[in-house]
Amino acid sequence: MDKTAAKTRIDELRTILRENSRRYYVDNAPTMSDFEYDSLMHELEALEAEFPEFDSPDSPTHKVGSDLDAPMGENAESQVFSGFVQRNHRYPMLSLGNTYSISEVEEFAERADKLLDEDFSYCCELKFDGTAICLTYRGGKLVTALTRGDGVKGDDVTENVRHISNIPHKLHGDYPEEFEIRGEILMPYESFDALNRQREENEEAPFANPRNAASGSLKLSDPKEVGRRGLWCTLYHIPAQSVAFETHDEALRKAASWGLPVSDERKVCRNIGEIKDYIDYWDSQRKFLPFATDGIVIKINELSAQRSLGYTSKSPRWAVAYKFKAEQACTEVLSIDYQVGRTGAVTPVANLSPVQLSGTVVKRATLNNDEWMAQLDVRVGDWVYVEKGGEIIPKITSVEKSLRPAASVPTVFPKTCPDCGATLVRGEAEAKWFCPNQDGCPTQIKGRIEHFITRKAMNILAGEATVEQFFDAGLVRTPADLYDLGKHKIVALEGWQDKSAQKFLDSLRDSLSVPFERVLFALGIRYVGETTAREIARHFGDIDAIQAASVEQLLEVPDVGAVIAQSVYDYMHRQEHLEEIFRLRAHGLKFAVEQASAKLSSALEGKTVVISGNFSISRDAMKELIVRHGGKNSSGVSGKTSFLLAGTKPGPEKLKKCEELGIPVLSEESFRALLPEEDGQEETPAEATAGETQLSLF
Repeated sequence: MDKTAAKTRIDELRTILRENSRRYYVDNAPTMSDFEYDSLMHELEALEAEFPEFDSPDSPTHKVGSDLDAPMGENAESQVFSGFVQRNHRYPMLSLGNTYSISEVEEFAERADKLLDEDFSYCCELKFDGTAICLTYRGGKLVTALTRGDGVKGDDVTENVRHISNIPHKLHGDYPEEFEIRGEILMPYESFDALNRQREENEEAPFANPRNAASGSLKLSDPKEVGRRGLWCTLYHIPAQSVAFETHDEALRKAASWGLPVSDERKVCRNIGEIKDYIDYWDSQRKFLPFATDGIVIKINELSAQRSLGYTSKSPRWAVAYKFKAEQACTEVLSIDYQVGRTGAVTPVANLSPVQLSGTVVKRATLNNDEWMAQLDVRVGDWVYVEKGGEIIPKITSVEKSLRPAASVPTVFPKTCPDCGATLVRGEAEAKWFCPNQDGCPTQIKGRIEHFITRKAMNILAGEATVEQFFDAGLVRTPADLYDLGKHKIVALEGWQDKSAQKFLDSLRDSLSVPFERVLFALGIRYVGETTAREIARHFGDIDAIQAASVEQLLEVPDVGAVIAQSVYDYMHRQEHLEEIFRLRAHGLKFAVEQASAKLSSALEGKTVVISGNFSISRDAMKELIVRHGGKNSSGVSGKTSFLLAGTKPGPEKLKKCEELGIPVLSEESFRALLPEEDGQEETPAEATAGETQLSLF
């Protein structure tokens, strides 16, 4: 692979991984299996190793997945977000390196043998499939509970955690005066099934799996409702900085003696053979557990050895997670549907004879696209093997052709849209077929309106059923039509009363205060997610500048590649879209960035800045400050770099390259002197970073 192709693939992988990380950690609605995600991450790691000039500290390979949404407004050490305060972790919560290969576990053990001069053992334990939590006890009392967040700070969910039945509020025994302990919040299968039955009765979408249900339940605004969800906690790690023990196993035994819920399924192993025996045992026995597990964690047991091995920027060198292969089941294909998404993508879905798999009943499985279908040769009436990759998305992996009926006929992918009848099209680089009738296809129209009203977009008080009703009544064809609705039209529809109609209209009025970044996301431009919409909005400032931008100018936006740039350009050059934006503006929606996020000055106009090290504000806040004063951020030092902004502990390689290329290196104080005094000296609370604190796992 040449450099151009490598750069293109690296950019593509980073975009995919960031989007799917967000769906997993923030939305609790993953669309990619763990195995697929991990495979793409390993591909990105290999490309960055082969082409180090394209490596970047902002790459997903160097970051922990975050369950925090990017906060609007100024960053702060304790910040309210969705009802929760965000607080810094005393010791950053890192992630684990993982593998699906026993040979890589063997390599992990061999490296430890070579690097350690002391005798050591391993502690093997179950890898629980829930959402990470960090508890702090002071004087034997629970004082704080934080989610993983982005690894540096997390959401304070203390009140919710107090309602989880097996987490003690008060310890007993010889506990330390103050310490942290980390683990996982789980939802047992029994609680998960009961919750989904309740949601289906209320015509709400069921959770995809127990992990998503646990994560979503932990973030509820009502602590009492959290207590009713049947959540469970298991704890597995005390940061070595909190207490003094010889081994990890000893620390957990002591934690159990204080009354903390520690798993008793761990085992101290002396060699790779014992590790393999432990893995083999739980690979078969895990199906009898009352909660979801997705692998085994192998840790160096001796804490002195852990300190010797240390950490990478993202994970410890003294631990690795072995992930189990997904469970499989064999079942019959009853029929195949073709679903049209809001962007026009047509996705085949197999309807299956219900089968139990990974703790849930599977009735449907995606077939991805026509080429994938043809490769598998899936037909109605076939018996197929279904698995839940990473225990999440049901997926057909193969066909049991020995059970194929004699009268079976090959599946033919439709040539026309199953909804509107338009001839399907597919671009050269596309895997899916699309319906091009985006402004006339009923499913796409309703899909875009449903996207527009979601909480993360305009947050309008309506759902799929309401959109369907408005559409069928001929009242709404575009998002702008929503703002033309009067109460008299709404109450004339079945099921509406004066009070419910007023609540809907009030939510429409409230949506007028939604910031431009979210309005741009709400438009539903293909490939433009929340983060990308925010970057584009802040880069250009208002909708007029975006409409006037060329593809080349759109490519200047961070994380915007050729595909996204072309999609935005095409969207902004369709007359029907311009008319829709005109109508939305007339109704009072915001189409310009608020002053708090707007450009402050042109002091850095034309400057390309690389930052390295730690600052008095977070790195993201520093990057935003550069942009708001007209500058451009770059991840790597090159001949185009104007200067390196160096905080404490800057990267030695970047400093060396600056010296070689004769590029100036500025301190934070010198940098702020370049900015207008009233803005450059604004106070922003400092945030802890991994580089300024001792590191700890999870």
